[in-house]
Amino acid sequence: MSGGDTRRSAPSAHPGMAAAQGPVAPSSPEQPTPLSAQRPFSGVTPSVSLAESVLQVWRGAYSSGLLPQLMAHPPAQNGAVPSEATKRDQNLKRGNWGNQIEFVLTSVGYAVGLGNVWRFPYLCYRNGGGAFMFPYFIMLIFCGIPLFFMELSFGQFASQGCLGVWRISPMFKGVGYGMMVVSTYIGIYYNVVICIAFYYFFSSMTPILPWAYCNNPWNTPDCAGVLDTSNITNGSRPPALPGNLSHVLNHTLQRTSPSEEYWRLYVLKLSDDIGNFGEVRLPLLGCLGVSWVVVFLCLIRGVKSSGKVVYFTATFPYVVLTILFVRGVTLEGAFTGIMYYLTPQWDKILEAKVWGDAASQIFYSLGCAWGGLITMASYNKFHNNCYRDSVIISITNCATSVYAGFVIFSILGFMANHLGVDVSRVADHGPGLAFVAYPEALTLLPISPLWSLLFFFMLILLGLGTQFCLLETLVTAIVDEIGNEWILQKKTYVTLGVAVAGFLLGIPLTSQAGIYWLLLMDNYAASFSLVVISCIMCVSIMYIYGHRNYFQDIQMMLGFPPPLFFQICWRFVSPAIIFFILVFSVIQYQPITYNHYQYPGWAVTIGFLMALSSVICIPLYALFQLCRTDGDTILQRLKNATKPSRDWGPALLEHRIGRYAPTIPPSPEDGLEVQPLHPDKAQIPMVGSNGSSRLQDSRI
Repeated sequence: MSGGDTRRSAPSAHPGMAAAQGPVAPSSPEQPTPLSAQRPFSGVTPSVSLAESVLQVWRGAYSSGLLPQLMAHPPAQNGAVPSEATKRDQNLKRGNWGNQIEFVLTSVGYAVGLGNVWRFPYLCYRNGGGAFMFPYFIMLIFCGIPLFFMELSFGQFASQGCLGVWRISPMFKGVGYGMMVVSTYIGIYYNVVICIAFYYFFSSMTPILPWAYCNNPWNTPDCAGVLDTSNITNGSRPPALPGNLSHVLNHTLQRTSPSEEYWRLYVLKLSDDIGNFGEVRLPLLGCLGVSWVVVFLCLIRGVKSSGKVVYFTATFPYVVLTILFVRGVTLEGAFTGIMYYLTPQWDKILEAKVWGDAASQIFYSLGCAWGGLITMASYNKFHNNCYRDSVIISITNCATSVYAGFVIFSILGFMANHLGVDVSRVADHGPGLAFVAYPEALTLLPISPLWSLLFFFMLILLGLGTQFCLLETLVTAIVDEIGNEWILQKKTYVTLGVAVAGFLLGIPLTSQAGIYWLLLMDNYAASFSLVVISCIMCVSIMYIYGHRNYFQDIQMMLGFPPPLFFQICWRFVSPAIIFFILVFSVIQYQPITYNHYQYPGWAVTIGFLMALSSVICIPLYALFQLCRTDGDTILQRLKNATKPSRDWGPALLEHRIGRYAPTIPPSPEDGLEVQPLHPDKAQIPMVGSNGSSRLQDSRI
C-alpha cells in the first residue's frame, strides 16, 4: 500500500472458508474501505459468469482484508488512491492509459509543439529579453497551471471527451463543438507544417544542402550565399580593395539568401496572390500523405498505441535540443546571441503589450480550450492525481520554451557574427525561422547535413506529438457522442475516416498559394475564439454548475479538495486574465501580412469567419437546447437546460458514491453488483493529509 494507515475490518478466523463458502460481510461504517471496495461483497451466484464470479471473490477478499493473503505482492500503484492496479483497464469500453507515464508524456508532447521553438524565443527578445521571463512566469502561475488543472480534472472526472463532459450543463455543449471546430482547423494546417518538415528532412539527405549555395536553377541574380562571402566577412580579402569590400558587404546586407529562395521559389513556388492557387506541389502532397499515414498508424489502437509511441516522440526532441545546444554554445558568437536573447530591458515590463504577449503565449502554448487536454485526461483512471500532473506538464512546457531559446539564439548569434551584422537582422519567428533563418545558419556548420537532419527530425516529432492529440480529440468526441457498441468496436475506422478527411482538406495548402492560407488559418482559426471558449468554460463550471459542487467532485476524485489558490484562480483571477487577453487581442489587432504581401479584404473576412465558426457553436446550440428542453416558461427552460443531466458524474458505477450513488439497481448488462447508497446520506471516504481515511456524511 502506498502510504497511510488505512484500516480494514479484521479477517475471519478461517479466511479460506469464508472466501469459498459464501458472502463476506462488508466493512462496518467505523472501519472504511478503499473506494474501489465500497460495495458489500454479495458472494458468487449461479447466474453469473465465471469471470464475474472471480471478480466478486476478489472484491470480497479485498473488503474483508484478505488481499495480502491472496496475493504475494501488492498491485502496482496509479494515482492518488492506493487500491487501483494498473494491469487492467478500469473502463473496459473506452480503455485507459497503460500507465501514468504514457499520459504525462502524451500531454507533454501535446503542449510542447512548434510554437515553443519558433515563437517563444522571438517574443522573448522582442519584449525585453530576460525581463519578459517575469510576466511570463506570473501568467504561468495565475493562468496557465490553473486552466490546465481545470481541463484535466474536468475530463478525468467524467471520463468523456470534449462533448460528453458537457452533461455537466447541457446548454453549454456548444463549447465542446467549438473545441472540435478549432481542433479541426489546427489539425488540417498543423500536419501541412509537419509535411514541410518531412520535405526538408528528406532534402537534407545529401552531401551538400541544396540551400547552401546560389548556383541552382531556381536562384536569382540577387542571391548571395553566406558561404560565398565567408572569406570577405572574415577579413581575408586584401586591404587594398576597400571599395569592393564595402560594395559586397552592402550587397550582403540587402541580399536574398539561398535558403529564402529555396523556400520561396523551389519548395513553395510561391504565387503572387492568395487567390492564385496555381498547381499543387506534388512533393509536398506526397509528404502530406506520409505525415497522415504516420499519424494514423500511431493512433490505430487509440491511446493504447499512441501511448507507446510517445515514449520516443516526446523524449527524443529533448535529446536533439541538447545536441544542438552543445554544438551551438561552442560556436564563435554564440554567447552574443544568448546575451541578446536574455539581456533584460526592465523598462518594458511597464508596457501592457509585454504582459499581453506573455499571457497569450502561456494560453496558446499549453493548448487550453483545444479539447485535447480534456480528451487525454478522460483516459486516466478515476483517482489519478491530475493535480500533480498539471503542475509537472505546465512547468515542463515552459521550461522547454526557455531551453529552446538558448538553442536557437546560440546558432543565430554564430550566424550574425559570421555575417558581421546584429542578431536582430537574422532573428525571425514562425516559418521564417524554421525554414529560412535556421537552415541557413546550419549551412555554416561542419557536417551541415547531419545537423539539418537532426533539426528537422526534431520539428517532425514536436509536430506529431501535438497532432496525435488533435486527431484523438476529434475521434474520441465522435465515438463518445454516438456511444454504442458498434462505434466502439469500429473506432479504428473512425480514425481512418478523420485522417482521410484531414488529408483531403489539406491538399489546397500544398498549392502555390498554400502558405498564405496556412498563415491565415494560424492567425484567425485559433486566436481569439480560443479565449472566448475558455472564458465561457470557466464561467459555466464555476458559476452555472457551481464552484462548491465542482470542488466536491474533485475531492471525491482525488481525496482532497483543490488548493485554495486554485479555487481563487478558477473563480476570479483566471477569468480576469482570459478577459484581459481578449481585450489585448482586439486592441493590438493588425491585418495579417506575409513578408511584404498584404492580405486582401476578402481573405481577412474569411479569416474572421473561420474564427467565428467555432464561437457561433455556443449560442446556436444553447438556443437548440432551450427549444428541446421541457418547461412552461423561458426561465424554467433555462433552469432545466443548465442543470446537470441525470448521467453526469463518474462513468463507472463503482465510483458513483455520495450524491452520484444510483437509486435503482444496475441492469445485469453492467456486469457489476452495486449496493445502492442512500442519496441523502452517503458514506464518502475522505483521505486526510496524513494518508489516513475517514468517513464523511454527504448531505444533499
